[in-house]
Amino acid sequence: MSFTKDDIIAVLKKIYDPEIPVNIWDMGLIYDIDIRTDLVVIKMTFTSPTCPMMEELLAQVRESAQLVAGDVPVRVDLVWDPPWDLTRMSDAARLELDLTNEGW
Repeated sequence: MSFTKDDIIAVLKKIYDPEIPVNIWDMGLIYDIDIRTDLVVIKMTFTSPTCPMMEELLAQVRESAQLVAGDVPVRVDLVWDPPWDLTRMSDAARLELDLTNEGW
């Protein structure tokens, strides 16, 4: 394989939910990236199960990761456990959204 987890993270950092000015990686929506010889499995979640962009973002994650993975198939698993919360966000994301430790 000629790609790494960091390569996949780099393309995921280019994907944004149109309603939030922070990429999905820094939002903490990606829970795991498992690179196997025959498959890449990405576990991701959303801030809400009613996200109107869910299907589009899942497809965008798979397609973007597939560009990196080449011939290795990519599967994106939607997970709800553990539930997403603000602590999953990077410091940069909290700063961008003007969230501090106070009040959350």
